[in-house]
Amino acid sequence: MSEVLITDHDAVRVLTLNRPQARNALSHDLIRALYAALKAADADEEVLAVVLTGTDPAFCAGVDLKEAARDGLKYFEEFRSQSCITAVREMRTPIIGAINGATFTGGLEIALGCDFLVASERAVFADTHARVGILPGGGMTARLPQVVGLSMARRMSMTGEVIDAARAERIGLVTEVVAHDRLLERALELAGAVAEVPGPTMLGLKEIYTEGAAAVIDPALAAEARIAYAQHREFGDLGDRFRAVSERNKSQIT
Repeated sequence: MSEVLITDHDAVRVLTLNRPQARNALSHDLIRALYAALKAADADEEVLAVVLTGTDPAFCAGVDLKEAARDGLKYFEEFRSQSCITAVREMRTPIIGAINGATFTGGLEIALGCDFLVASERAVFADTHARVGILPGGGMTARLPQVVGLSMARRMSMTGEVIDAARAERIGLVTEVVAHDRLLERALELAGAVAEVPGPTMLGLKEIYTEGAAAVIDPALAAEARIAYAQHREFGDLGDRFRAVSERNKSQIT
């Protein structure tokens, strides 16, 4: 079974995370497959927009707790060489997130790298890094405040509370909520409108938005990389931590 399903709709490419049995949690194989699919889409001149979604019931549950428990720090090293989280936010091609279900932790960091998000009524969001005993290292503290405001971002990260789709729209995390069975259709409509814009114009528009936000986002990304990595290197018992958390939070996170 392919970890990422790839389909083209004229000039729009749809990438679908496809580990439904694990709520599309970020296994080593999924990290690598999504990274490769994103890079390939960005290099393909025929692809003018990308839609990123997940196979139901989740968009992405974030950390694969079983692999993290087994591999400890080695699990996180995957994100330093083939980071699908970084690849999303570095896309030169416009990318729209079609959020079909649970979007937690690393899954939320992936979503935040998209240009904007459209959500199913079934979507829920949470930053559960603190709950699993780790610090964000994929841009959460850099990007979440940009879309929901600093106080709400801190609240989400510090409490780990789950935000439903309606509230996500109210706080600006998603731009629109639609019926679940219309999600992909609506995302393709929006991606089609994006694809109609001349390529050089869209490329310039993305560059302007990226450079405009860099003064705030780049220092936050640097702080995450420095502080989170330093702390995680001190966790000799990281595998044990994840095993304990996996059992305690199994119904919500796994």
